[in-house]
This record gives sequence, C-alpha cells and structure tokens, in this order.
Amino acid sequence: MRIVTYLEQDIERIGLFLDGLVYPCHLISKEIPKDLLSILQQGDAGLAQLQSLNQKIISDSNLQNLGIPIDQLQVQAPLPNPPSFRDAYAFRQHVETSRANRGLEMIPEFDQFPVFYFSNHQAIQGGGEVKCMPRHFEHLDFELEVAIIIHKKGRNIKASEADNYIAGLMILNDISARTLQMEEMKLNLGPAKGKDFASAFGPYLVTMDELASYKTSPKEGHIGAVYGLKMSCTVNGIQVSSGSLADMHWTFAEIIERVSYGVTLYPGDIIGSGTVGTGCFLELNGTGKRKDPNYQEQWLQKGDVVEMEVTGLGKLSNTFIEE
Repeated sequence: MRIVTYLEQDIERIGLFLDGLVYPCHLISKEIPKDLLSILQQGDAGLAQLQSLNQKIISDSNLQNLGIPIDQLQVQAPLPNPPSFRDAYAFRQHVETSRANRGLEMIPEFDQFPVFYFSNHQAIQGGGEVKCMPRHFEHLDFELEVAIIIHKKGRNIKASEADNYIAGLMILNDISARTLQMEEMKLNLGPAKGKDFASAFGPYLVTMDELASYKTSPKEGHIGAVYGLKMSCTVNGIQVSSGSLADMHWTFAEIIERVSYGVTLYPGDIIGSGTVGTGCFLELNGTGKRKDPNYQEQWLQKGDVVEMEVTGLGKLSNTFIEE
C-alpha cells in the first residue's frame, strides 16, 4: 500500500494512493481510524485493516469515482505527528568521503555499531514550501535519505526480528543549515540547531509488501532486509545526487537493535537512514574542492526547488523560501 496524509478543511485525513489517485479512507469505511498514528498504534491489525481496504478499492469498480488526483490535495508528511524522530548514519560512502574531504582517515568505530541522533519531531512536513530564517541560508543543504516508521511497541529488539517492526519506507530530505550545525558541533553537541527548523517526508508511506521485489542481501556480516531502490536528487531540474538504498552498510534492522537497547520504541517512531553517498552539497563541495581548489561551491538559495526520487517511493519536491 501507499498511504497518503492530507488536509481537508484543516482536518487531517488519510487515503490510499493507487494509479495516481488518492482514495479517502473515511469515505469508504467508517471503521478506519482518522489518522495514520492511530492506525500504527494498532500494530499488525491496523495495517491489515488498511490492506483489506486497499484490496476493496482494487476489486470494487463502484469505488473508482472516489479517487482524487494527488496534486489536487493538500498533502502532508505521511506521519505529521511522530512520537520521535531519530536519524542514523548508515552509508559508508558518505561517511568515508566526508572525512576524506576534511583530511581525516575513516573512523574505525563506524564498523563497530550504528549511531544516530535525535532530531525535532515537531518540525515535520511534506512536500511544498520550506520556510527558512536568514541564517538557515548560510550554507543551506539538502540530504537525500530514506526513513522507516515503527508500527509495533518493542524494547531490546534483536536485529533478526527487527524488520517485523517496520511499517514502511518513505523519502526523507534531512534539511541542514550547515553554518549553524558546524558552530554548534565545535562544542561536541548537535547537530540539533542546524536541523531544528524542517524535515521533509513523503509523498507517501510505502508498506513493505510493495517493495518485496526489490529485496536484496545485506553487506557481508550484516543482518536484515536491504532494498535495491535507486535514489536521486535534482536542484532546479539538474541532477546532483544518485545512489542506492542497497548501499546501506548498517541495515534498518541493525539500527533498530541499537536504538532499542534498553529503550522502548513506540508506534509512529521515525528512523532515518542517514545520507546516501553523494547525497548532500557538503559532501559534493568537499570532493570538488579536494580535486580542484578552484571548484565553485553550491548551496541552496532562496527559491530553489529540490526534488528527490526513490524507486517505488515516489518523488518529494520542496521549494525553499525565506520566512
């Protein structure tokens, strides 16, 4: 399934996306909870209820006229109100290249355990305009990622079981104000303030059954499902990044094991993958300057349009404006 959250007269609604149309769940069944978080809190039963509705839409021709073109809706992030949002650091290429750009060797601890930080779970949005303060435009950056949503409560979850806790995948633009971030991290904290204003997700949540054909093997010595989904990003129509979700060094299952050690995960908790290799200007600029001292850096400017596309997960588009 592909699950969409949208606003209708300021009321949050959920719908199922099929063949370019969104089918409002509340018009088809009165038994479906009104928002995605309520569905996730029902665990497997909640997703099964939605799956049944999805099949009903496919098989019942009388429901076809209920579909609404997605571009006619005020689409939100698939889950606008997560209980928490963590972001991991799972792609070796991004870490290794970023360190090389700073004249540093690859840090050995990267291979010992997956790391993550907490971001602002109250600053969640979907596609559309991203409002930035003037200082955010000082080295404003995109970050091309994929995120998961947890749909079952769990604690001390083993990696061998962790994939069963994932409701689905969605695109994540982990927007970064690099000047604020770098100032803060000199004090060995952060990168909180550089991420605090916006994190964009969407356009919908794709459940794992939709992605079964893309499943591939993890890196040697690792546990958990990995999916061969192509990832790309354009800025103002020009491609700047490309990679694959299959390049994750640490799997989402292993990240869940680390996150849940001595900690309870709840339905609706979001976990990001971290940035794919070539997936941000910080990395691209560093590589360019390392190869050519005259390389002209690029950062996001007012009015720029960033479009991220991931196989099976759709396209997420954001325009950056000054607040």
